[in-house]
Amino acid sequence: MKKRNILGALMLALSAMLIKAHAGDYSHYYTDMLVEVRQVTPISFPDRSTSITRHGAKGDGVSLCTEAIQGAIDSLATLGGGRVEIPMGVWLTGPIELKSNINLVVAKNAILYFSPDKELYVEPNPKASRVKPCITANRCTNIGITGEGIIDGNGAQWRPVKRGKVSDVEWRDFKAMGGVERQDGSLWYPWEMKSGYPDVAKTPEKQEKMRNDLFRVFHCENILLTGVTFQNAPKFHVHPFNSRNIIMDGITVRCPWNAQNGDAIDLSDCHQALIVNSIVDCGDDGLCMKSGTRKEDTDINGVADVLIQDNIVYHAHGGFVIGSEDICGIDRVVVRRCSFSGTDTGLRFKSAIGRGGKTKDLYISDIMMADIRDAAITFECSYADRPAGSKAGDAPVIKEVKNVPEFTDIHISDVICRGCKTGIKASGIEGMDCVHDIDITDCTIVYRSKATDIDESTARLTLTNVRLIPNTKSGE
Repeated sequence: MKKRNILGALMLALSAMLIKAHAGDYSHYYTDMLVEVRQVTPISFPDRSTSITRHGAKGDGVSLCTEAIQGAIDSLATLGGGRVEIPMGVWLTGPIELKSNINLVVAKNAILYFSPDKELYVEPNPKASRVKPCITANRCTNIGITGEGIIDGNGAQWRPVKRGKVSDVEWRDFKAMGGVERQDGSLWYPWEMKSGYPDVAKTPEKQEKMRNDLFRVFHCENILLTGVTFQNAPKFHVHPFNSRNIIMDGITVRCPWNAQNGDAIDLSDCHQALIVNSIVDCGDDGLCMKSGTRKEDTDINGVADVLIQDNIVYHAHGGFVIGSEDICGIDRVVVRRCSFSGTDTGLRFKSAIGRGGKTKDLYISDIMMADIRDAAITFECSYADRPAGSKAGDAPVIKEVKNVPEFTDIHISDVICRGCKTGIKASGIEGMDCVHDIDITDCTIVYRSKATDIDESTARLTLTNVRLIPNTKSGE
């Protein structure tokens, strides 16, 4: 009996070692690829640790822990890095900045809760257009947020709310927080809140434009996010810029479905990224690739070498999204074996003159969809961003024809969609070759209203073995 116990313990230890080794090796995801995508490389951290409690943090949900958390990060960084542990508790904090070789470990039953005090986030630079992100890093190597806990951006203190997107009960709850109504009561801003914390702009409209992201990092290399829940961002949730070698494995990103600009995961000008085993339920774009104007101080411009696999998106404006900015180009992206349930659109490609670049070498396959509000697949080249308070006719005036979008060499196959308004929508721009060489193969789409809405004069799509079935009893 004793030998069996020893053998069992050895087997458990060996199993744990194998799981740990496998967890750091993501090469097994890069099989059966139809385009060569540069793989991510494993990310590790020094074998030392400290707890934020050693630096005076109290997890009582009342004590402000910003200095203690930042102190733990800074002190460990001076030693070369390691694990900064956030144990069980509710940890009230202002903005924090990660450093190289720091892994922020948020334990199970730990909630990192960002303070409603807007003054904590104000940038010292008077020219800054936005406040500090909740969590940020700049020009760092090896940063991580791991564990099983929750990071909450307390976004209701920042986000405007459209009356048409909430119930009577929810509207009364928002008004009970304070705030002001605009546009004949159709829009609510968190302004002069009853919590007593001061505002940081001259008007609620200007304060709305200052909203921050929950996790926003710049010019970093080797970013590891695993297990943690990111929720209730004031604006976007997980948003790396001009960064390389990014691994997101098993994270959850969530906010109310009606959260204004509540993007979940946005890669902006990032190279070599892997997003797997994650869950998204958000108020705007779900899994989104963006590319802005060229930055001369970095070699990471455009999006390239991205694998997105085995994820679930519940509510989002789009399950997988390109744009609206793709100026420096998006290249070599594989999206496969993902499920979209309840998104507004499924696969969404959106851009416009002034925002566009070349998007090519995309391979999208084995996407399962259900209950899609609008189109299962859509290409749009006249997208207009309409922030809270804008009207439908407030489209930007095009002064110069530059940065024209081009969607090409995109291959979509093995999509099954049960329930959407329109199966496939596509339109380009008259006189410009914006949407061409798009192959859609071996798909089944059950639609409610229209099979296709394709402007064949501006968009060239090839459909092969695509079944478009009306959602009627006779069509089933």
